[in-house]
Amino acid sequence: MARARILVVDDSPTEVTLISTMLLAGGYDVITAGDGEEAISKATRERPDLILLDVVLPKLNGYQVCRTLKRAPESSHIPVIMLTGKSQPSDRFWGMKQGADEYVTKPFLPEALVASVQRLL
Repeated sequence: MARARILVVDDSPTEVTLISTMLLAGGYDVITAGDGEEAISKATRERPDLILLDVVLPKLNGYQVCRTLKRAPESSHIPVIMLTGKSQPSDRFWGMKQGADEYVTKPFLPEALVASVQRLL
């Protein structure tokens, strides 16, 4: 059985390393992107099974990326978990309104994030 591929989008190399290490240990393949434009390009080209998407990104923010991917026929089916430090109720509202399947705030519990990933896959 093929391993699920997860696109991790965050502009912090530390966060990317932390999340990628956790996912690799869980048996997932990981693709990474450091800004919104790269995220859209890789999501379209690589066709990941799930996307972990930060909100605060260079070029395009996570809300714009999510909206763009959810409106495109080739990527609209890909589950998106917004993983961000933005924890206000309005942030969560806008994330879900743009099409996110789940909204997780940092700092996060690794087991809770893995459970969300498994549920959406």
